[in-house]
Amino acid sequence: MRPLIRLFFLVCVLCTPAGAADRPNVLFVLCDDLRPGAVGCYGSAHVKTPHIDALSADGVLFANAFCTTSLCSPSRASILTGLYAHRHGVRNNFTELPATLPHWPGRLRENGYATAYMGKWHMGEDNDAPRPGFDTFITHKGQGKYFDTEWNVNGERREAPKGYYTTVVTDYALDWLKKREAGKPWALCLGHKAPHSFYTPEEKYAAAFDKVRVPYPATAFQLTGKPKWITERLDTWHGIYGPIFEYRKQFPDRSPEGVKDFEKMVHGYWGTILSVDDSMGRLVAWLKDSGQYEKTIIIFMGDNGLLEGEHGMVDKRTAHEPSIRIPVIARGPGMPKGKTVPQQVLAMDTAPSVLDLCSAPPLQGLQGRSWKTLANFGDPAWRKAWFYEYNYEKQFPYTPNIRAIRTDKWKFARYPHGDGSADKHLAELYDLETDSGETRNLAALPEHAATRTKLDRELTALLAAEGLTPDKDTMPLDEGIQFRLPDAKIR
Repeated sequence: MRPLIRLFFLVCVLCTPAGAADRPNVLFVLCDDLRPGAVGCYGSAHVKTPHIDALSADGVLFANAFCTTSLCSPSRASILTGLYAHRHGVRNNFTELPATLPHWPGRLRENGYATAYMGKWHMGEDNDAPRPGFDTFITHKGQGKYFDTEWNVNGERREAPKGYYTTVVTDYALDWLKKREAGKPWALCLGHKAPHSFYTPEEKYAAAFDKVRVPYPATAFQLTGKPKWITERLDTWHGIYGPIFEYRKQFPDRSPEGVKDFEKMVHGYWGTILSVDDSMGRLVAWLKDSGQYEKTIIIFMGDNGLLEGEHGMVDKRTAHEPSIRIPVIARGPGMPKGKTVPQQVLAMDTAPSVLDLCSAPPLQGLQGRSWKTLANFGDPAWRKAWFYEYNYEKQFPYTPNIRAIRTDKWKFARYPHGDGSADKHLAELYDLETDSGETRNLAALPEHAATRTKLDRELTALLAAEGLTPDKDTMPLDEGIQFRLPDAKIR
């Protein structure tokens, strides 16, 4: 009987979750449309973010992090589930995350964590009801407002506290943290509105950048050899000569003086980020004062990048570098300190990484990968290439269907028409080692034909490996660049 008894006790040990004292807490902070270049530790010349920078110094900065669909709802769903948009089904900003789809906060809750979501959820435009997997859920409909947003507090009441969004959501988060049961691990997700348009800084930061001149980027005028749709986009809602999120009242405006409207837009964007840094400072101070900082994993990231004039564009959606690059910083138990990781990591790597760091059972069938080993020891088998997907939106008809591949050196982007016919837009091919600004499209040059063919085959293979063969990779029909403005309710 003794061997059986020993076996029984061994099974009990293996099947029992680690003691509460051994399990780290998780503070996950998500920004909306945050460009890495607007954060101090990523090299911003003007936006000072000392609290975010301190996290980087105390942990890991991922220098080459990307989203796989540069659009808020699809990317948020990928962050939670570890899946591409074609798998989780959230292809636009109006689709709910399927309630039956597992995500990392829900998995932690199943394993004894207290879980909460505070802030911008933005999957299901008109739904602010609590979502599965969270003990506490405080959100609002749609985009929310920078001032005096109405919140649905856990489905129990609605309230509209006076004040600035970033401050209010941080207040909610700190109130929740102060009520935690001692010894029980927790996972808190905080979703900022900032720095999403329309950019409205706090009063104390409203004039913070008034003396900083912001010209159009050089690439806005380097469009020779680029697809025609990029030039057609210039005067639209997503072009630099259009309304630029209502900072410009008379448009299109191609005059040299029109850059002042662009400059005001960038100043507003930067100003909202200063409040995000203040929020991070408040959260970290509380963790330190309460003795929980050293046992808390903190992940700070953005859902997608943002074009600020590059290639003559504003907004995101495209596969160009400013659109797909995101900041990702992680520190805490299980992570090294003061390290920069150069390999390409993806938004959908978040789910497996958090669960790995928490020693929680993994979600099955994920397309993302945990970067825990990569960050600590390196990983020779880490990805060298990945694909990007975006589907044309009738509500925002300024970007074609996109299927692209990004390797450590190259980027190749195709623009399928959507009906199986030949692509009607010129492809784009860039050597990112020699042309990080993507100024010279090599796709039509004979001397790069072999590279283009090779990358096209690799893209096809990556897609096929995920079941996206030409007969199964469905997408809308590309109806071309339109000049109408989007409905005011969904901007």
